[in-house]
Amino acid sequence: MKLLVISYKVCWPQSSSPSGFATDGGFSFQMRALSQLFDLTVLLLPCFGKGKNGGGNPLSGNNLSVIPLASPRGRGLLRKLMLPVWLSFNCLKLLREVLRADAVHAPIPGDIGTIGMLLAFAFRRPLFVRYCGNWFMQTTMAEQFWKWFMETVAGGKNICLATGSHPEPPSEQNPAIKWIFATTLTEREIESCSTNREEFPHESPRLIIVCRQEKEKGTGVVIESLPILLSEFPDIAFDVVGDGSALYNFQQLAMSLKISDKIVFHGQVDHEKVIRLMQEADLFCFPTVSSEGFPKAVVEAMACGLPVITTNISSLPQLIGSGCGVLIDKATPLIMANAIRQCLMDKEKYQRMSKQAMITAKQYSLEKWRDAIGRELSATWGQLRSNA
Repeated sequence: MKLLVISYKVCWPQSSSPSGFATDGGFSFQMRALSQLFDLTVLLLPCFGKGKNGGGNPLSGNNLSVIPLASPRGRGLLRKLMLPVWLSFNCLKLLREVLRADAVHAPIPGDIGTIGMLLAFAFRRPLFVRYCGNWFMQTTMAEQFWKWFMETVAGGKNICLATGSHPEPPSEQNPAIKWIFATTLTEREIESCSTNREEFPHESPRLIIVCRQEKEKGTGVVIESLPILLSEFPDIAFDVVGDGSALYNFQQLAMSLKISDKIVFHGQVDHEKVIRLMQEADLFCFPTVSSEGFPKAVVEAMACGLPVITTNISSLPQLIGSGCGVLIDKATPLIMANAIRQCLMDKEKYQRMSKQAMITAKQYSLEKWRDAIGRELSATWGQLRSNA
């Protein structure tokens, strides 16, 4: 079976990549795992002429290839206005590949994934939709449309999975929609990430956050909590990993609070360095108030044995609630400082949370993610690989 994946995820040429292309984030790892289910996997992605940072993760897998699309111009409203122009340049390639495919996978949110989803539905190709936003919260018209569409079409040859976790099914209206978690780590990588934390970090604790640096993710809350903690933990440090529109504001905030020497702004780094920084840290802080699906960085932190301090949002209570960290109801500097203090003042509790985090992370390997998706697809589409 030939699977066509249509996504907004931007790629760029990379000579060392088996497909000739690379991207950032966890998309490449997930596509590598997904390709193991099929005879042939084709990724239809917007492409930059050059890598954003000259690197990225290679797009590779079992008989996996990439067909580049022109990259849409602009952001926000400008991108929306320019999308019809983009579609006019790419429509023939999109139509040709949809008609050649045996099935189509459309990860959403995302405008290009949405176009792929609608084309597959229009041309009656078996459709696999994976919603990667916060299924619990639809605030925009686009989010409301994606949920309505999935609840309308799920069933028959159309498989719809919502990224997240909850005791109740995603939809009362359409029980065919199922939950799926998100991850970037193989079982072997989870084992290698495991970090023994017998030494208690009371004297010089190191905090870390890994995410896109936007105000809603909570980096500013952690920065503002540091002055509250300095009298008890004068050697406290904070690693801020990731790029984003709020990064400069966070740097200015650190300067205004006169704690720039306590914070390292790493910007965007490769996956190996992310794991290395997590292994060197003591607490993962993620006081997000934004719409979260199933944050992969939290699973990575847990695999490294990091207790997690986060908010009671989306799937985070199910992920952390087994004793892997501390859930806070409100993201304020004082509440954050108290949660950090709570973790650092009790050695036995800290070590217990660390061990439970590593145990829980093993439930969320790429192999388990691939197999869970494979069971759903094969139950509906039949045999996915001719030599399986």
